[in-house]
Amino acid sequence: MTASSDLPGTRHRTPVVLLHALSLHASMWEAQERALRARGHPVLAVDQRGFGETPLGDSPPCLDVIADDLARTLDEHGMDRVVLAGSSMGGYAAMAFLRRCPDRVAGLALLSARATADEPEAAAQRLTFAELVQDPAHRPAIVERVTPLLLAHTTRADHPELLARVLADAHAADPAALAWAQRAIAARPDSTDVLSAARIPALVIAGAQDALVTPQESRYVADVLPHGRLITLPRAGHLQPLEAPEEVTHALCGLLDEIDAAAGIASGARAC
Repeated sequence: MTASSDLPGTRHRTPVVLLHALSLHASMWEAQERALRARGHPVLAVDQRGFGETPLGDSPPCLDVIADDLARTLDEHGMDRVVLAGSSMGGYAAMAFLRRCPDRVAGLALLSARATADEPEAAAQRLTFAELVQDPAHRPAIVERVTPLLLAHTTRADHPELLARVLADAHAADPAALAWAQRAIAARPDSTDVLSAARIPALVIAGAQDALVTPQESRYVADVLPHGRLITLPRAGHLQPLEAPEEVTHALCGLLDEIDAAAGIASGARAC
């Protein structure tokens, strides 16, 4: 798992780990990473296995593998407890890490990720995607059909450059990594028990125009978390860090200020 290195002299504030969505890579968090670093937070924006600069390897598809990758990455950077922020696939990776290493999670932000396991039909759709995306005859068409659903219809209309960027990332992604990740997500367990036991500051961010994870599903995630708080962004879809970067950054800053205040850490930084 490849991670951008944190800035020297910033370890007095809570570290943050940013986990990207399927078919993208760590750069989707560029705006948030830059802002959080400027406020003094050590930040790891990681490429999950198979994406960006991280090789896929030969482990069988399982989100626990990604969680263990993350634990090793934190050890390499000397980070004990961190705030996890995960978008879509990154949210499922965050829940897997929380299940395996609960004492290492100081706070949690989940964006467009369900607490529950996939229903059989949804899991079957993921497995079908995994097969088709590895077939050169079908891959371009399925990427062109599925990828636009990641963005709100207003985003697609108002920011065609963002749609072009997301499509380019999806076409450039390793088909084997896409298939591996979809199989891992399809096999994930229900995380309701894990979230309900997480008595940590938590934030759920939903896109009102999310075609993949409904605002109602995000509401359920926030309700399950003992200290969960829901923010719904009216003009965002599934990829809020890209579609509404300022709003997501502001929300993360609020969560981090809450955690730092509880730990007795003065921010000394202007609000986002």
